[in-house]
Amino acid sequence: MREVLKIFKIGGGIIDDAAQLNQFLAALAQVPGRKVLVHGGGKGASQMLQDLGIAPQMVQGRRITDAATLDVVTMFYAGKTNKQVVAGLQARGVNALGLSGADGNVIRATKRPVREIDYGFVGDLDEHSINADLLQQLLDAGLMPVFCAITHDGQGQLLNTNADTIASSLARALASFYEVELHFCFEKDGVLADINDETSIIPQITPGQYQELKTSGVIAAGMVPKLDNAFAALDAGVERVVIENALKINEPVKTILCRS
Repeated sequence: MREVLKIFKIGGGIIDDAAQLNQFLAALAQVPGRKVLVHGGGKGASQMLQDLGIAPQMVQGRRITDAATLDVVTMFYAGKTNKQVVAGLQARGVNALGLSGADGNVIRATKRPVREIDYGFVGDLDEHSINADLLQQLLDAGLMPVFCAITHDGQGQLLNTNADTIASSLARALASFYEVELHFCFEKDGVLADINDETSIIPQITPGQYQELKTSGVIAAGMVPKLDNAFAALDAGVERVVIENALKINEPVKTILCRS
């Protein structure tokens, strides 16, 4: 039986709240076995841009990253945020190692081509982007990689890459070495059957059930892209995907997506 690897992704809601971030890191430190953390940037980067007189630009929740914005988000994501998370884990006895994609050439991205929208210095990933061998070495050495949302193109250019995409790509690449669980952690306790009822958690969803829930409109539109990516990860060899509350990762309440 292969060893389990748990990959956790947290978003800006947790990053923006110091108390909640500390609560999450304390819970994460209690999770046994090998694990990886991927974090987004939160609203702090937008605030820093505004403080510097740079207007943040967002299209459908994705950041337009021109050269000035890239400088700021690199400082905020790969610097301040990443190192605060790593320091918080070290304080709790977890030997964490903060990484951008450029470190060790661990995640190499391709600059997104200009189509209807020019996203600027935004990186896309493919099946060759992840240096899974290096990650296995780091995990074997007892380290916990902590990734920010900054990658590189191998030619000296840093790129801003969606944190959900990074987490999914890591899970797929490492599925050949481990039994991978991909955990998307946010403010809800799981996928809700009734958006107005916080207790209506759907405990398990198979691909067939997912199609029924989408067709019937039970799953809210905002959750569909995340779940589409989650089931794509399952198709690519990830063992299971967990949708859960970032503050309750060691509690049984959650939604588990599985192949069958």
